[in-house]
Amino acid sequence: MNLLLWIALGALAGWLAGLIMGGEKRGILGNVVLGVLGSMVGGFAASLLGLGGVDGLNVYSLLIAVAGACLVLWISGLARRAAKR
Repeated sequence: MNLLLWIALGALAGWLAGLIMGGEKRGILGNVVLGVLGSMVGGFAASLLGLGGVDGLNVYSLLIAVAGACLVLWISGLARRAAKR
C-alpha cells in the first residue's frame, strides 16, 4: 500500500480508537503514529487468527487497524497505571 494511504488509514484509525477508548488527547501526529502502529498490530493479530491482514484502503482494513489501535491504547494505559504505582 502506498505510504500516503498508510498514513491516512493510520490517522483515521488512531482518531477513531481515541474516540472509542477515551483518555488523553494525542494530536494529529500522535493519532497517525498510534493508528499506523495499531494497523500493524491488528494486521499481525488478524493474520495469526486466519482473518487476513490490512491489505488496502477499505472498511475491513480500517476495522482491523482500529481494533489494533484500541489494543495498543489499552496496553499503553495498563503500562502507565503500573508505572504510577
